[in-house]
Amino acid sequence: MKIEEKDKKKIFTIVIGDAVYSKERPYTMARFAYTALLAGNKINIFLVEDGVFVGKKNQDPATFDNVEKWINNIIEEGAIIKACGVCLKARGLLEEELIDGIEKTTMNGFLDMCMEADNILFS
Repeated sequence: MKIEEKDKKKIFTIVIGDAVYSKERPYTMARFAYTALLAGNKINIFLVEDGVFVGKKNQDPATFDNVEKWINNIIEEGAIIKACGVCLKARGLLEEELIDGIEKTTMNGFLDMCMEADNILFS
């Protein structure tokens, strides 16, 4: 079904909980987010559990498409991306190690993203 201009644009909150190169889900969600943004929708992304590694700077995968490039494009198109502070701490990641534009947050920040959303996607 083709989306018509008259249709209401949606707010999607995407939850990424998988490590960046362990499965294809983070890559698929990044592609979805970028596509949705280009169609005029709003995107919020919450990085949780091992998904916080999606937001790490200076990724250099040998055999995969670089998700960091997708994340940068998504941020440039206006997405809000936040990472779970408890999850960052548990994995030894500092906020300074995150891609520019990604903020550390709490479950309250995640709740705000969910309350605003028309749709919540878990990956």
